[in-house]
Amino acid sequence: MNNSPEFSHRIDPRRLPSGGERYAIHANAEERAALGRRFALCALDRLEAKVTLTPMTGGFYRLAAEFEADLVQTCTVTLDPIPARIAEAFSLTYGPIADSGDSGEIVLDGDSEPVEPFEDGMIDIGEAVAQQLSLALDPFPRAPGAAIENEADLSDRQQRESPFAALARLRKPGQA
Repeated sequence: MNNSPEFSHRIDPRRLPSGGERYAIHANAEERAALGRRFALCALDRLEAKVTLTPMTGGFYRLAAEFEADLVQTCTVTLDPIPARIAEAFSLTYGPIADSGDSGEIVLDGDSEPVEPFEDGMIDIGEAVAQQLSLALDPFPRAPGAAIENEADLSDRQQRESPFAALARLRKPGQA
């Protein structure tokens, strides 16, 4: 069984020039199909990213990326296909994890983001893009105009009697 990510593009950060390096990556048809299955998409028609890896002091590396994706999700109400385009930018910091028995997460200071660990000394820029894509997906996509048949509006909810009021009426006089 192959445990490597569907959209793997591993980079050895020790081979980066001091000014960093820029990569343009795109998912081929097989990678898009596998990512579509992983993220429960009807289709992933396009996934492209521009990624820059830059060395920082202390053995840390900054990944800055912009990606675009054309995809189709399923409406959670009607089950109709919903096409979507996602374009986002993100950044991550990678670095060595100290063997101190901690949780394995390093924080540079209280206001900074956690540091992602290397995997076998490598940074997988493709998997970083795939994970960010998963975070950008609409968790409950709805087609325009799609509504649940028994969906009540707020005014109807406000007029309903509380279940506790109904229980209070069942109390016999003189009971606390």
